[in-house]
Amino acid sequence: MRSIILITLKGIFRDRVFQGIMVTACAFLLIPGIAALSMRQVTELSLTLSLSLLSFILLLLAVFLGGTSLWKDIERRYTFSVLGLPLSRQGYLLGRFGGTALFVLLAAVVMGIAACAVVGFTSALHPPDRPIVWGTMGLCILFDALKFILLIAVAFLFSTVSTSFFLPVFGTIATFLAGGVTQQVYEYINSPTSKTLSPTVKRIASGLYYILPNFSAFDLKVNAIYGLPVPVDGLLLTMAYFVVYVGILLSLSAVIFLRREMR
Repeated sequence: MRSIILITLKGIFRDRVFQGIMVTACAFLLIPGIAALSMRQVTELSLTLSLSLLSFILLLLAVFLGGTSLWKDIERRYTFSVLGLPLSRQGYLLGRFGGTALFVLLAAVVMGIAACAVVGFTSALHPPDRPIVWGTMGLCILFDALKFILLIAVAFLFSTVSTSFFLPVFGTIATFLAGGVTQQVYEYINSPTSKTLSPTVKRIASGLYYILPNFSAFDLKVNAIYGLPVPVDGLLLTMAYFVVYVGILLSLSAVIFLRREMR
């Protein structure tokens, strides 16, 4: 499986994805100038823009690398030659996932360093009212990366049942959009203002809340921007949620991929 992880990483670098990230990351250079247009909270705006740009690039990586990695191998019949080797289908699937997840983590580290440099430069020019908590910013970037690794696991699950790239790509985008608002919907249907909703709608919304991934749990942007403390219990619970949810998704993917007919 280690060799599949390395081959996946080499393939991503060979496709010049990393160079594309570096070109896109040049947008970080514009952030100090844009943030300076704000008359107040320049550093906070710089933090917001930096973390948002980082999240956007990681989202693109998760959707397109996660959604096309496995499907492309099946479509180009690479899997026939690879699976002819003494390697199980589960090992191949986990290797492809591990290589893609590792690349997303690497991209998060590189862009996180760029974001910290931009925020440090801006704060030197415009000292903020509140000190920047670099540890919280690092946690925010780490949990952002975990969120998109979870999204890659969703994309791999779609890839194991799909014969085209439409379901992995657009299904992953739909899951990301839905998973980002499930917490707010759940809180609404359990509030007094939802009395007009029918019980059936509430049951469906509650069911989707437990089935779909809860991406808002990984969002620490507000804590990073305003230097708010992060509860340790919440971080541990989110980490456990990540491990369990990714484990379930990969187990389902492995079972489906094992039974899939390769033509």
